Amino acid sequence: MFDPAKAGPADRREPHRPLLRTVLGDVLRRTRREQRRTLADVAGAARVSMPYLSEVERGRKEASSEVLAAICAALGIELAELVAEVGSDLLVERARRSAVVRLDVIRDSVIRDSMIRERASRNSEPRADASNTGASNMATCLLAA
Repeated sequence: MFDPAKAGPADRREPHRPLLRTVLGDVLRRTRREQRRTLADVAGAARVSMPYLSEVERGRKEASSEVLAAICAALGIELAELVAEVGSDLLVERARRSAVVRLDVIRDSVIRDSMIRERASRNSEPRADASNTGASNMATCLLAA
């Protein structure tokens, strides 16, 4: 049986915590894909190389604030929206790791996500899928005792 008191530093099991660059990259990739745009298109508009943008989206590179601002401009979103969505994703991840799930945190993050997506959809072309109907903004919570 594992005894944390007797474990050395390498043996201690801490919960996985996502890196900011990984979550930020996930949000950038998700936003780009929601807009149905290619890496080449966004990289060209942001004036960064396609391989570099790919590395940022995969969380392998930490982009400077200037590069993030250029990518946001290319995606037609505000830097504040990007940061808010990253924060929301981090809160959801923290709630997943918690023994107790705070429904108010998840509810607030769903509301924030809905607002961000609504603003982003105003900046992009309309699509014929379910995301424009608001169906994708619904959240389902399953509770077990």
